[in-house]
Amino acid sequence: MEAVLAQTTGFFRERPAPQGLAGAFSAVWVHRMAKQDVPPIVITPDATIDLQWIDGRFRVAGPDKEPQIERLPSGSVIIGFRFRPGAAAGWLGVPAGEIVGGRLSLQDLWGRRARELSDRVKAAPDLAAMVRQLENAVGAHTEGRDALDPLMGRAFELIDEGPPPETPLVPFLQRHLHMSERTLRRRFEDAFGYGPKSLDRILRFHRFRRLQRWHSDASTALLAIEAGYADQAHLIRESRRLTGVTPSALA
Repeated sequence: MEAVLAQTTGFFRERPAPQGLAGAFSAVWVHRMAKQDVPPIVITPDATIDLQWIDGRFRVAGPDKEPQIERLPSGSVIIGFRFRPGAAAGWLGVPAGEIVGGRLSLQDLWGRRARELSDRVKAAPDLAAMVRQLENAVGAHTEGRDALDPLMGRAFELIDEGPPPETPLVPFLQRHLHMSERTLRRRFEDAFGYGPKSLDRILRFHRFRRLQRWHSDASTALLAIEAGYADQAHLIRESRRLTGVTPSALA
């Protein structure tokens, strides 16, 4: 069975994280697989880290550098908490560079603390009640914890907005963040799991995807330039690298 992009199969919805979680998380999402004939799903790199509830346990989906293929049982439900940029390392107590490309049980990272967190989650009558219960459990662990790294959050924003054309990325970040190159690279590895150029590559592609959704009638070549690519061929190479398919196939 041919693999498909994750959010094109089953039911997927997300919303902003509620107030009690917003100090560390940007969104809460639910992905419910179809009742039958679930194809393998492709997870494309998006520069995010998620805490997920699946099969009655918490796991951590680390930052990806390349597409990942997952095979999930029919009818399974994943409830996810997406960390704000730069917040995962502080909340988890683990540098993001140690979980790149991983799908790790939270218990492997935390041991007994993870079991105690999972034990707070009981059977629920429906999906909405389960989400609320998980929000309460994760929120109780989040309250009072200083997980955010404001400087790395700002670094993420600078790259997401896109540096000025023809501007070398690392010196641009050094000027705005007042860091040496060595410190900059170390902080990026801890916060995001990879360096500035890898983060830029991933965010640039998602900037193109946003433009593609907003301006569906515009030519791919023009959108590629606006997103920061040298030309359409550059975009196509990066699309294949990050998703396995061309931008037109992705659309």
